[in-house]
Amino acid sequence: MELPLGQCHDSRSWDDDSDPESETDPDAQAEAYVARVLSPPKSGLAFPRPSQLSTPAASPSASEPRAASKVSAVSEPGLLSLPPELLLEICSYLDARLVLHVLSRVCHALRDLVYDRVTWRLRALRRVRAPYPVVEEKNFDWPAACIALEEHLSRWAEDGRRAEYFCLADGHLAAVDSVLLLQGGSLCLSGSRDRTVNLWDLRQLGTEPSQVLVKTLGTKRNSTHEGWVWSLAAQDHRVCSGSWDSTVKLWDLAADGQQFGEIKTSSAVLCLSYLSDVLVTGTYDKKVAIYDPRGGPRILGPRMETRDAPMGWERGPSRGSDIPPPRPITHEASPALLKCQQLHSRPVLALMADDQHIISGSEDRTLVVVDRRANRVLQRLQLDSYLLCMSYQEPQLWAGDNHGLLHVFVNRNGCLQLIRVCWSSCPCLFLPLGLLPTPEPLVVWGRSFDVGHSFPITGIQYSVGALYTTSTDRSIRVHVPTDPPRTICTRKYDSTLNRVCAEGNLVVAGSGDVSLEVWRLPA
Repeated sequence: MELPLGQCHDSRSWDDDSDPESETDPDAQAEAYVARVLSPPKSGLAFPRPSQLSTPAASPSASEPRAASKVSAVSEPGLLSLPPELLLEICSYLDARLVLHVLSRVCHALRDLVYDRVTWRLRALRRVRAPYPVVEEKNFDWPAACIALEEHLSRWAEDGRRAEYFCLADGHLAAVDSVLLLQGGSLCLSGSRDRTVNLWDLRQLGTEPSQVLVKTLGTKRNSTHEGWVWSLAAQDHRVCSGSWDSTVKLWDLAADGQQFGEIKTSSAVLCLSYLSDVLVTGTYDKKVAIYDPRGGPRILGPRMETRDAPMGWERGPSRGSDIPPPRPITHEASPALLKCQQLHSRPVLALMADDQHIISGSEDRTLVVVDRRANRVLQRLQLDSYLLCMSYQEPQLWAGDNHGLLHVFVNRNGCLQLIRVCWSSCPCLFLPLGLLPTPEPLVVWGRSFDVGHSFPITGIQYSVGALYTTSTDRSIRVHVPTDPPRTICTRKYDSTLNRVCAEGNLVVAGSGDVSLEVWRLPA
């Protein structure tokens, strides 16, 4: 990855003064996009891949300080008379939740031992036998991380034999390009090239397919949009869908999936980020736009009344049904455009947003960081590949690129100091990027990994204890988010996997084989 000096700000405002693109056939545009962006790199332009071999991690017992002895001496033989090392060894055979929430209440001596930060750090490192986390922040929650790691390793033990697999193939007529889990994994949304957004009740897995598929969103009988549905995002019970028909539609799951807003953009919507106060879009015409999803009158879609639907839902007519569409109603909410800027020279492929920043990746091989409060560009990074997907859990941003590599960026308070990248052919490079004259500047570090994908990574889901990736190489890989990530399970299929989402004990991936691939893990 070649990273030139980054600029601290951009004098351009968010006002959109770019020329609108001419109207094109959305289907033809989408097909050309997929052929160009999701195709594997040409062999002559192969990107140097980072080595999968890392320097051997030092034994946790040698590299980490011993947990301080906080068990009081006792006069009579018993459990508490054992050395703290033996007590910790005994605890290592117990469930982490049991140790943290039950054993800590037995007595003050065990509480002090269990609450020691080094205790959990040693336990986590013994489980993964590799540097973890990739970058440790100051107040890293070691007990929570240890619990998440142990649950993840247990669920996917023995190459995932304990995971139940389901294939939902009756809801769509074309490839599924976007998936989104809601309500702890109880519900799932899927967007497809058949122009529909379907709602699934995953609590009904294992029953009749008609019980799992709740409804297709929208008032039209056979479609939700007029083009391929490419992106989904959610904020509480409200969700939005972005399409190649250059629209974003908003839906209220607490009101029977009723549409409550629509955004008409100037080009196909390729990525979305939905926060409580803003909705951010990345589009084919190189723009990043911010909308307020709370204002303006709008005439919207119908309310569909049915029975036996989840969470007060009203199950709508299935595709091909003879039931006539109900009458439309008026809703008072419609998103208002706040800011729009052409940040890139090629289509925006992936983005994420939080309360302070918006980060967008583009086919022009750049990663742009925008300060929402100061309303300006903080940094523009030139990469050697383009990012297709992102997953963010503060302060780490994980992303997959068109070469099948993973990239990790870490945001920290302080000044923007350096980017660190490790390749197999050269040592670590440290490139100073200057200081940011802002009240709350940002530090971004980078790290790249080869996790075994041979083609572009289309989906990524990162959490403190788990990592999932999908690729056009027709595989989903399950990893432990160590340095480097350790793959613990791989599943190969007959078609491309496009996106992955994990929540609770459910993992869902969209398939080019007109289906949703679902794994239900042990609770």
